[in-house]
This record gives sequence, C-alpha cells and structure tokens, in this order.
Amino acid sequence: MSSPAEIPVPRTYRVRTYGCQMNVHDSERLSGLLEAAGYTAAPEDGDADVVVLNTCAVRENADNRLYGNLGHLRPVKDAHPGMQIAVGGCLAQKDRGDIVRRAPWVDVVFGTHNVGSLPALLERARHNAEAQVEIAESLEVFPSTLPAKRDSAYSGWVSISVGCNNTCTFCIVPSLRGTEKDRRPGEILAEVQALVDQGVLEVTLLGQNVNAYGVEFRDRGAFADLLRATGRIEGLERVRFTSPHPREFTDDVIAAMAETPVVCHQLHMPLQSGSDDVLRRMRRGYRQERYLGIIERVRAAMPDAAITTDIIVGFPGETEEDFQQTLDVVRQARFSSAFTFQYSKRPGTPAAEMDGQVPKDVVQERYLRLTALQDEISWAENRGQIGRRVELLVAAGEGSKDAATGRLSGRARDGRLVHFRAADGVRPGDVVETVVTDAKPHFLVADGALLAHRRTRAGDAAEAGTRPTTPGVLLGMPRIGVPAQLAPAGGC
Repeated sequence: MSSPAEIPVPRTYRVRTYGCQMNVHDSERLSGLLEAAGYTAAPEDGDADVVVLNTCAVRENADNRLYGNLGHLRPVKDAHPGMQIAVGGCLAQKDRGDIVRRAPWVDVVFGTHNVGSLPALLERARHNAEAQVEIAESLEVFPSTLPAKRDSAYSGWVSISVGCNNTCTFCIVPSLRGTEKDRRPGEILAEVQALVDQGVLEVTLLGQNVNAYGVEFRDRGAFADLLRATGRIEGLERVRFTSPHPREFTDDVIAAMAETPVVCHQLHMPLQSGSDDVLRRMRRGYRQERYLGIIERVRAAMPDAAITTDIIVGFPGETEEDFQQTLDVVRQARFSSAFTFQYSKRPGTPAAEMDGQVPKDVVQERYLRLTALQDEISWAENRGQIGRRVELLVAAGEGSKDAATGRLSGRARDGRLVHFRAADGVRPGDVVETVVTDAKPHFLVADGALLAHRRTRAGDAAEAGTRPTTPGVLLGMPRIGVPAQLAPAGGC
C-alpha cells in the first residue's frame, strides 16, 4: 500500500522596507502579491525562503545600507539552499544590473514601475538558475490595483498618484518614479470604500505631491474635491494626506480641510529652507512670503491645526544669513514637529554638482542649532495641549510604553502621539477619549482615567491577531459617490 503524498510546505517570505510612506505602501502590495502566489509570512524568529528588500535612494547612505544588508544575508543564504533574495524600490531602479554585479548572490532586481512582476521573476530565477533583472521605464500597473497585505487593521494608505513633475535640484525621485500619474477618483474612492468595509477607520491619501492631483486631467480643483468626496464615505472617521507642495497648495484645499469633518486638522508642509536664495537654487517654486502666507491661512481656518515640515540644512551655497532666515521661519511658523536633514549629495541630482558645498562640520553645527530650536518650540506647543480633551485612535507598536508605566499609545486627530493610561479591554484600533496631563517635546501624556472607550471592528481584528488583506481595486470599478465635477478623471 503506497503512502499518501506529502503536502508541500509553502515557501515563506519577509519584506524589509526602507524610506518613505510610498515604499511602505508598495511593501504591503509586495506582501499581498506573494501571499496570492502561495507564499506565507515567515515567523519573526525564523529564516525566510524569500527576503525582499524594498529600498530607498533618497535617505543618506542608502547604498551603504543596502550592500551592508546584502552582505549580512549572504552567509544566511549559503546556509539555506534554495533561499532567494530580491531587491526592489528606488535604489533598484537607479542601480539596476549593478546590484547583481556587486552582490551576485541576489536573485531578482525589480524597479519601482513593475512591483507586480515579483512573483513571476522569483519563479523565473528558480527555473533558470540565474538572476533576473527587470526594470520597467514607465508604470505598468498602478500599485493600488494589486493585492495587499496591510500591517494595520485600523488605518490604510491609499495612493492617489505616483511620480512627480517637479524638478527640485536635491531630489532624485522624479527620475526613479517618473512623471506624475493620477488615478481616477472613482478608483480611489472604491479602494477607500473597500477599506472601510473591512473596518478601517483612517486612511491617508498618498502621493509624491498630493495637491498637484488632477494635473493629468487638467482639473486644478481635483484634490479639494477628492477630499470632500472621501469625507462622504460612511464609516470613515479620519482622512489624512501626505505630502503636499507649497507651490501648488491652494485655498480650496484649506476650505475642504476646514469644512469636511473627517479630514484631520494636520498638515505636513515641507519648507526645506527659509531663504529665498536657497529656495531658488533648490527650484522649489515658492518663496518665504508665500510659504508663511499658507501657514497663516491654514491657522485662520483651523486654529487647532498641527503643522509639521521637512527642512534641509547645509544645501550648497547656504550662508549663515540663509540659515538664519530658516530659523526665522521656524520661529514664525511654530511647527509642532519637523523632520530635519543634513544635506548630502545624491548622485544624479543637479545639487550634487553645484559649487559652494558646505563643509560637514558647518552643516552639523547648524543642524544642532536648528533641532534645538525646533525641540524648544515643539515642547512649548505641546505644553499648550495640557488640559485638552483628545480623541485617540489606539496604536499598535508605535511608541508603545512598557508594562511598568501602565500606558498605551494612540494618535490624536491632529497627528500628535499620546501615551495614555491603559484600561481593561482597550485594543489597537479602538477609539478612546482622555485629557492631556503632561507634555514632552515629541509626545503627550494622559495619565487620567479614560473619559470614553469605543470598541471597533478594527480592534476586534487586532485582538484576533489577523492582518487584513485587500484583493486590489480593479480599473474601471464603479465610481462610488463621485460628484459630477470629479467624474472625468514616504514629501517634497
């Protein structure tokens, strides 16, 4: 009597993500694609049959980080015959075949435009017993039409566009992700509806330059209209977006934020520099006066708005006077927080070839002055929140406190991180209300008793330990709740 056939064990995978929110969103799609192809997620304490590195080319030392990680993976692969390593994302788009030349143990290299090719490339690499390098020059399939496995049961990313039409001299993104491609609003709203149907409470509309949305179908009001339409989806409680660009930021977007209850009063508005001369060399397309005018109008419409920013210190040619102008704008804008960066050359960008590269020690000294000022402002702004009643969407694994403090973490509607006193039955994805009792530069504390606790479907899913999956939103799906004016169609 013959023994029954052995059931094949599914191959396991792990996706490592570097860089911006767009990469996080792409990684959810990569996980969804692999699961649809029969792979299963590797346990946290175990090795994976397939390791995918979703890379970034913008962050400092991105190349060193990639090849360092690949070096660490080589002995792991040597010890596990049949293991595969795939490299995708912006650095793969930039380096292409050089990755396999420098790290010949890599099996697959794929670019930003062909995320959907990964399962087929892995299979081809196994069949042919040789590395597969496939870099598309333009977008083949919009990432959000692909299946996804999301990390969160309560919040989700929704891409409204990919690529960028700007020509900032420090940025390599347009050459790696291409010119802007906009999704049809009906497809965006259908994806949001699908997420809400799964219990998601919060979505973030995502693009390299979200407020330029509509450029392909020549509708300058398309983004404001999209915010209002998204806000009409029943069951959705919070809408955020990132990142806008000051050059295209218009008053109709401010009005949509202020007048649509579910749109959070949170704005990430990259400054980069407060000096008009530096902004000109950066090719940012706006000046200090316009930037501060936007901040003033946002605060007039939404006095409770929390505004964050990006700032680059030490851009080529930056003088002490230029830097002082940046400090002046920071003092006037009073950002709730800022992502600050020391300028470093990015090969392939015009800024890398500019005269006047600022010495590293000068950049470092300015950077420390800027961060000290911003920390002072952030702390003062946070102290102004003490005594305020806040609604928190309870977070999982984000700044969570240890058991000794008796606190959990959540995000207020304005995006601030709040550590609050834990209570029985509160799960990630639930909604609680409490009062802020203390403030630090980078977070708030609420040590009083909860004023309210609402259990949610997302909390049920988190409690069950399930990771939600989305099958993908097909092109041509019905436009759900799209007003007539919309029907035709990581931040810089």
